[in-house]
Amino acid sequence: MFILQRLSKFPQNLHCIKNVMQRYPKRNESFLSSPGPSSMLKNVVKASLVGISIGFPVGVAITMSYSWYINKEASKTYHLEGKEEKIEIIQKKPLVPISREVVFPVDTTDLKLTLFQYQTCPFCCKVRVFLDYYGISYDVVEVDPVLRKEISWSTYKKVPVLLAQVDSGYQPLNDSSMIISLLASYLKDKSQKIDDLVECYPRIAMHDENQKFKYEIMNKYFLMYKGNLPSDKYMDEIIEERKWRKWVDDIFVHTLSPNVYRTLDEAYRTFNWFSEVGKWEEYFPTWERLIMINIGAIAMWLISKRLKRKHNLKDDVRQSLYDEINKWLHAVKKHGNTFMGGEKPNLSDLAVYGILKSIEGCNAFEDALDNTKLSTWYYAMTFLKQESSTENVGMIFDVNKTVKYAFVTTEGCLWPILRSRIGRKYKQNGHMSMLELQYVTAERQYSSSNSKQELLHTRLVKIFLEICDLMPGLAWTQV
Repeated sequence: MFILQRLSKFPQNLHCIKNVMQRYPKRNESFLSSPGPSSMLKNVVKASLVGISIGFPVGVAITMSYSWYINKEASKTYHLEGKEEKIEIIQKKPLVPISREVVFPVDTTDLKLTLFQYQTCPFCCKVRVFLDYYGISYDVVEVDPVLRKEISWSTYKKVPVLLAQVDSGYQPLNDSSMIISLLASYLKDKSQKIDDLVECYPRIAMHDENQKFKYEIMNKYFLMYKGNLPSDKYMDEIIEERKWRKWVDDIFVHTLSPNVYRTLDEAYRTFNWFSEVGKWEEYFPTWERLIMINIGAIAMWLISKRLKRKHNLKDDVRQSLYDEINKWLHAVKKHGNTFMGGEKPNLSDLAVYGILKSIEGCNAFEDALDNTKLSTWYYAMTFLKQESSTENVGMIFDVNKTVKYAFVTTEGCLWPILRSRIGRKYKQNGHMSMLELQYVTAERQYSSSNSKQELLHTRLVKIFLEICDLMPGLAWTQV
């Protein structure tokens, strides 16, 4: 009402100004004629007043209309505020071809999991790092990042989506942090059922500070101990772990896109790397792969500019990435151990590692290694310690049940060969034969001892033969 009253007085104000201007002599009546100084001043003032008289009401009208639209849209969902949306169990598994299987022969979880993912999505990498670290077998469905037809069955249109087989069907699990917390809770107490644990992470409707409607998963950084706090955990450690896991999602991950898509050329190189490590040539037709690369690169290059402003990154976005990495490394150093979790990684270590793993083939990652002290912690994580000292071989199979890759756990150390620099040292595309795998692993751990190297080589052969006995239908691909 106040604005309307002021606008109603605007013509009167214009009339007063006009009377004042009429006191000056009119040297030139035509606006198009060559004006004198006073006439030019008059025309400038006149044009300014006309602009204000038009622009101000239009601006007010647009602002009021936008506010009205936002409030109207928000009002449609106000009745949902605070209500829970159940993640319903589906009765049948979606008829989507499995891209590959990751199998840990000593997996004792009895979980049947299918991960719908983009290979280089930071949040998907977080989940894979967790599953690999704890030796949990799972199937992988590679999702087209543009068309996303592989998750058309799901109301949740983001990745990762983890589908867990339960007694009454298949339970979808959404949001990487919720997935990790739920599975970590299950590993602490396997008497808990997956579909029961889902109830501990309700999905609640709410509006953010901009009145945008969304669903937020509650407790997603909390493990469900059921009142039985682990003897090796202190409450301050648990709180610290939650804090850094949340930092990964709220702050750190937002430094990635503006860095890996910093220029159009960098965006294309990033998407070509995505295509290589994601095996898009195997899983998608050529036309679809070209759309994914070209449309994806251009779109993300443009979006990255908006993300830079939204998350208040520095003009040199590399510096923002380095700053957050240094913040993490400082916190790890403050704890006085190799990892944030102490002598072995905790969930915050795995989260940071997973996020960085997603850009491992990008220029931004190489620059981070060169301009920070990241490499010490990162490569300690690359060869991280397992929860169990049991010897283990993790293998990835293609759709024809042929072994495509392997990564070996020996004496409690995980040796991932998939995309590590060691793997690229021997085979540019990351594929390795078993003999090369044995040699690289032995060379890395026992480079100064031939006898120990020979001993480890013998043990690895024994492990591999045992795996072949367990799975006689498998063939090893020599590459």
